[in-house]
Amino acid sequence: MTQVLPHSRSPSPKTAKLQEPPAKKTKVEGIPLEEVDYANGLHLAPMVRSGALPTRLISLEYGAKLVWTPEVIDRAIIDSQRVYNTSTGVIDYIKPTENKPIWSTHPLERPHVIYQIGSSSPQLAVQAAQTVAGDVAGIDLNCGCPKHFSVHAGMGAALLTNTDNLVAILNALCEALPHKSISCKIRLLGTQQDTIELVERICSTPIKAITIHCRTKSMRPSEPAQHDRLAEVREAIEKMRPDVAVICNGDGNTHKDAQEIMSRTGVNAVMIARGAEGNPSCFNRGGPVKLGAYWLQLAHALDHLFPASKFCTGQLTPFAKYGDIKKKDRSNLNQALSQAKTHEQMAEAYKITLTQDKGLDQPMFDSLRLAIQARQH
Repeated sequence: MTQVLPHSRSPSPKTAKLQEPPAKKTKVEGIPLEEVDYANGLHLAPMVRSGALPTRLISLEYGAKLVWTPEVIDRAIIDSQRVYNTSTGVIDYIKPTENKPIWSTHPLERPHVIYQIGSSSPQLAVQAAQTVAGDVAGIDLNCGCPKHFSVHAGMGAALLTNTDNLVAILNALCEALPHKSISCKIRLLGTQQDTIELVERICSTPIKAITIHCRTKSMRPSEPAQHDRLAEVREAIEKMRPDVAVICNGDGNTHKDAQEIMSRTGVNAVMIARGAEGNPSCFNRGGPVKLGAYWLQLAHALDHLFPASKFCTGQLTPFAKYGDIKKKDRSNLNQALSQAKTHEQMAEAYKITLTQDKGLDQPMFDSLRLAIQARQH
């Protein structure tokens, strides 16, 4: 059962207890400002397809401070309807012409989720941000994606060489949504001086955080991130805007990796991408855990689309997917999972039973709810 609800409508009684207290608020010219603390923590990076709702929730359960959504192009979300599912508690943004959600979220992640926009237009970026503003903690502008689908339209990494437009979009977002924390994610430029000039231009806007992927646009993911360049860039940002958080992205795949990066670069926040794609429990201080069957149970409880579930579980590392089992058993399980066409068939492969109940009120998700809710107290 679903309902189309305005952003101000409260969740149904079934999921009301999953709603966290509102984020800390102050006053800016009479408008409540939600303050997002980007510093001192590990964050889930925006990942196309892989950064799905179950992955974001598990990342939060195991220690991620903030989670970024996959990039959503501005025009894709504009004019979508906000549909609240009273059974699962999931909020879907759906266009009348589409038969699947453009983006899905849950009230449990609201104080911790940063919505990333792909845009090359100040006007469209604002419309996209205003569409989802009631369900997110902050808005992020993608200025680093080097993929053709993004740069050919002047979005993503194309903004790195069109600084006037980049700044115009950030200023427009900050002006139109003064109650929201605005941030952006960039890459290093070819020279250190160009990079410093770029971040100084960005810091002329009222944004709250900058994530720096320590690779240039032309670098491959297999090439080592250039962490040695970050300290000087961080110092330039701190000199101009000490209130702007600096987040490092690149080659931080585990909690241990992140601590080493912080020590070398002087930043106090690290964004994890590939490590979380392989195992979203990588944020755990005690190390990652096996969670393939748990990911599946969560996806089923949220009525997650099966093709998306199969893709995400397919990206999990062997340990995350099935733990330490015999080679023969691992091969058989992997074959069964790859041939599955439904959540139920995947459950048969894992030799588990999917509950008929939906939503996160079930006992198996107690630790998830409590771990995320504890952040607000």
